[in-house]
Amino acid sequence: MNSAVIDGVIKPLRPADLAPCPQSGEAAAKATQRPSRWRRLFSFVGPGYLVAVGYMDPGNWATSLTGGSAFGYSLLSVVLFSSLMAMLLQAAAVRLGIGSGLNLAQACRQHFPAPVNLALWLGCEVAIVACNLAEVLGMACGLNLLFHLPLVAGVCITALDVMLVLRLQRGGARPLEVFIIGLVALIGACVAIQLLWVQAPLQDVAAGFMPTAQIVTRPEMLYLAVGIIGATVMPHNLYLHSSLVQARAPVRASGVKQAIRYATLDSNLALTMALLVNVGIMVLAAAAFHRLGQAPVVELQDAYRLISPVLGASAASTLFGVGLIASGLSSSITGTLAGQVVMEGFLKIRMSRAKRALLTRSVAILPAVAVAAWFGHEGVGRLLVLSQVILGLQLPFAVIPLLWFTTRRRHLGVYAFRPRTSVILWAVASSLTAINVWSVWKAIGLTA
Repeated sequence: MNSAVIDGVIKPLRPADLAPCPQSGEAAAKATQRPSRWRRLFSFVGPGYLVAVGYMDPGNWATSLTGGSAFGYSLLSVVLFSSLMAMLLQAAAVRLGIGSGLNLAQACRQHFPAPVNLALWLGCEVAIVACNLAEVLGMACGLNLLFHLPLVAGVCITALDVMLVLRLQRGGARPLEVFIIGLVALIGACVAIQLLWVQAPLQDVAAGFMPTAQIVTRPEMLYLAVGIIGATVMPHNLYLHSSLVQARAPVRASGVKQAIRYATLDSNLALTMALLVNVGIMVLAAAAFHRLGQAPVVELQDAYRLISPVLGASAASTLFGVGLIASGLSSSITGTLAGQVVMEGFLKIRMSRAKRALLTRSVAILPAVAVAAWFGHEGVGRLLVLSQVILGLQLPFAVIPLLWFTTRRRHLGVYAFRPRTSVILWAVASSLTAINVWSVWKAIGLTA
């Protein structure tokens, strides 16, 4: 276990820690009782939600808002497909972290040549910066909408939100996890209330989950589809999750399979909540803003301004702004923790959490300040979508190494995926790669 990464981020709370201690008399009899299944499951709850918050960040809001307002419910199938892919790939990250005791960056460093590792590290850092860029812009936009704070000032203030989260870490794992789960619940509540007001037609919503050929034939839909996939299956979250779950790894080898099962269940439950939030945002945008012959709502401030009149509820705009700020604040932890894992795993460079947080934030803040100062609100939505497309294009460079380790007994032994599951996972990786190649080809064709 990489204690340098784990310590201070997630303090171990293992099922073995719940095992009985040698005692005497009645206390010994009680201690020898095995902890209940629910208690063991609860001991694994936490890492999944720290990862899932990245799937509800402002970048997701931007892609879902643009997709829903431009194409109605047509891209719901992409949201569902990408969420299912995320569950499979995060299950692979769990298996690697618990089964091998290595996170994805450490496994790459041990088994790949130095030039390959350097390329993978650089690609992952690009993804982390793109993710932080979305969080910075989204949260600054929310502060501007609710409190009329200038956009540039809001961007600068976002440098402090990570320090708040890092301070929570000093109390151990649970305070941070409770804080994150509370913000996730707040985001879900804001979206759910607005969905009750909009009353989207269920028949049209259900039809949106059926994929259509237009998604890959229309360049503008394909561009958004890649952004949605990147916003949902974040590449750096695979590195992060494979590290976080090591804190729940059992001491005894006999408990590894059970640990993998419970940690995967925690991940799937958290990602299901993220799926519902992303579906809710797209349904809300489609029902409120999609009109034939009308330009799509791309910018967050336009959605904030229009949503109350459309829904007929004055509080709708406030709920939209609160949910946006909560999504930016909760997901800010993802890039910081992933940056620690990636830098130490690939390069063996140790850096304090505060320094790493400020480094990542400063790299993201510079382009965010430039966009906010030059374009104002008009460029925020487009830059948010672009940041998620960058994440999508980086995905194969994280997914292929992950499956290389988790589908082969040579690396993971008895904990490697079975052949049938391995075929499904490699099919997912092939699909992601094909979508990226096709989108780049279409982009080249448009600019030629």
